[in-house]
Amino acid sequence: MIAPIFKQIVVSIEFQYFLAILIGIAFGYILERAGFGNAKKIAAEFYFEDFTMLKVFFSAMVTGAVGLLLLNWFGILDLSKIFIPRTYIWGQLLGGAILGLGFGFGGYCPGTSMVSASTGKLDGMAFVFGAFLGTMSFGDIFYNWLKGAYLGGSLGRITLPEFFGINAGVFILLVIIMALGVFWLAEKTERDWDPYKKYRKGPKKIIER
Repeated sequence: MIAPIFKQIVVSIEFQYFLAILIGIAFGYILERAGFGNAKKIAAEFYFEDFTMLKVFFSAMVTGAVGLLLLNWFGILDLSKIFIPRTYIWGQLLGGAILGLGFGFGGYCPGTSMVSASTGKLDGMAFVFGAFLGTMSFGDIFYNWLKGAYLGGSLGRITLPEFFGINAGVFILLVIIMALGVFWLAEKTERDWDPYKKYRKGPKKIIER
């Protein structure tokens, strides 16, 4: 989002890098303050006990989408200048599944593992090393083997409103409604979910005959 704005507001490349570093530091600080540098807090989401990450990232997604739409409407940001990566359905589904498994087993995604590692946690450092090793291994060893799956289901550069054939404003409104429903469900699940409830009732009373 920085680059398209800077194409309309002339600033030096040095200032762009400086601002990018500041945004990165601020983002990492916010993640740490939200508790995402702790694998236990993140993993609790997969046990339906703590949906903080879901609520924070869903809020960020909705805020970003609304912000982009408003900036475009007011002529501050040209959405056509934002880079959109190509969509490869099968490769991204496979990659998402692998990421999800790692997320569930270890409690970190690439971003939160960096936050954890920067605060000196050994498990975070192990995840960062694993991400680096996996990325290098895929590029140097496994890409040619998995190229067919990686590039399968190509849809080109397409957005969800374009895919569904609806107006971007209408789509964002639907996302906001969905987010409100997700927040309500997350709060209810956190309050009511207790898989060990049947074990907390104590032993049944023995009725003497």
